[in-house]
Amino acid sequence: MDGTHAAGERDESGLSAARVKPEIAAEASVWIARLHGPDRSRQMESECLAWQARSAAHRLAFERCTEVWESVPGVRLADAYATASSRGLLTNAARPRPSRLALVLTLCGAIVGGGLWGVHLWRDAGLYATAVGEQRLVVLDDGTRMSLNTDTRARVKFGASQRSVTVEDGEALFEVAKDPNRPFIVRVAGSEVVAVGTVFSVRLEEKALHAADQLAITLIEGQVTVRPAPGNGVDDIAPARPLPMQAGQRMRLGKGAGMPSEPATEQVDRPSIEQLVAWKRSEVIFDDVSLAEAAAEMNRYNRTPIVLVGSSSLAQLRVSGLYRTGDSAGFARAVAALHGLVARELDGRLELLPPP
Repeated sequence: MDGTHAAGERDESGLSAARVKPEIAAEASVWIARLHGPDRSRQMESECLAWQARSAAHRLAFERCTEVWESVPGVRLADAYATASSRGLLTNAARPRPSRLALVLTLCGAIVGGGLWGVHLWRDAGLYATAVGEQRLVVLDDGTRMSLNTDTRARVKFGASQRSVTVEDGEALFEVAKDPNRPFIVRVAGSEVVAVGTVFSVRLEEKALHAADQLAITLIEGQVTVRPAPGNGVDDIAPARPLPMQAGQRMRLGKGAGMPSEPATEQVDRPSIEQLVAWKRSEVIFDDVSLAEAAAEMNRYNRTPIVLVGSSSLAQLRVSGLYRTGDSAGFARAVAALHGLVARELDGRLELLPPP
């Protein structure tokens, strides 16, 4: 199958009008890598054709990624894939840096996605970050998809025996590519989440309203183990022992004030997964939560904070509904109308207060 014309005859009018979203660009770059690897098959080609047939945007993303892949100077397709697939045989010293495969796929994302992704080209030791109100999808060079929510920092380091990501702050969702020879380990706040091929999210919020919500790990598919990281410090948030998780579970870890040397408390529940990952659609869903909790969540996505003024009873008002991330003004107006409050903008913040 010829990469550039795999989808059949080019529809100039349809492709020129297509808008390629970052998610589609990421998927296209993964298809390019797979098709030029040693596991290419007729079934894979058929699946790729079916993927391209979904829309003009899918076809355009595939064509642009193919053009990028073939035009980057000094990159041979077979060598690029071999570099990635032979990681288990290379030492850190022997591995090219940056990986040519990672470079090409990142360029695909930058060009096809129209600059919507943060393109780091593996600078700054694999650091990826988002600003307040920003979301970002990164396809790592093993095919793992890492989605970063607002105000998040994650550092990626792949070695011969394991793949690791350190989440320094914020929230990230991982769709892990299977590699039985190299487990995928996410380190966050002194805890480690160990997986092979699965889907899970981590959220670190050290200033959470409730101590138990300082670190949350949600398993969407597969199985993971949460364990304390080696060399933990007294301020780390980690369980006392390795704990397995099942799909649909959320583990919340936290420490109360004055308990720095104690292991974190553990709470396991089964929340609505749709609500927890609504941020990937730039949405926030509330289901009978306190106004204090809702305002704190909305404040994660906007530098103009929502502040509750006046009676302490305001914090206990209940909120439900679907809101757009970053639309703090719309949220404030809706809550004010619902509960008979006053919403006003004053001194760089949005205030909610009782009526005069």
